[in-house]
Amino acid sequence: MTVNELNEKFEFRDIRPEEAGQAAEIEQVCFPPNEACTEKMMHERVAAVSDLFLVAEDRETGRIAGFLNGLATDEQVFRDEFFTDAGLHEPQGENVMLLGLDVRPEYRGQGLASEIMRQYKQREARRGRKRLILTCLGNKVGMYEKMGFRDHGISGSGWGGEEWHEMSCVLDMSNS
Repeated sequence: MTVNELNEKFEFRDIRPEEAGQAAEIEQVCFPPNEACTEKMMHERVAAVSDLFLVAEDRETGRIAGFLNGLATDEQVFRDEFFTDAGLHEPQGENVMLLGLDVRPEYRGQGLASEIMRQYKQREARRGRKRLILTCLGNKVGMYEKMGFRDHGISGSGWGGEEWHEMSCVLDMSNS
């Protein structure tokens, strides 16, 4: 789908408090149990940093098709505690640690993940953030490189007992 088609089909917005359960359900579908955010952690995240969620709501069904979430910090290196402790959020932090890009399986292959990321990058650049930092499995490195991220190699994160790559993207105010 083109950007215009995606914006016609989906409303891109902050998450609503009552959608935390739906977000947790999507997370359970998108990630294996050892990697997924628990329902309790998702409720804590939504309560603490709802403005750092960007959801794509299917305008026809009213369901969340996908979302991206993170928390702000001045830290430069991803650590596992960001996944479990929403209290690490620093509202004025210059970086955003991305905690999950989730797209329901029935919405994949349309460019939705890329559009969510594109809009998130623009929004956070407008807010004065300097960079987005994430970890991903090796098989996702190419996808994130296409979205403008740079691979920094193996991360210190051992979340879920996996080996992760740490990646970052410098935000450019001129493109926001």
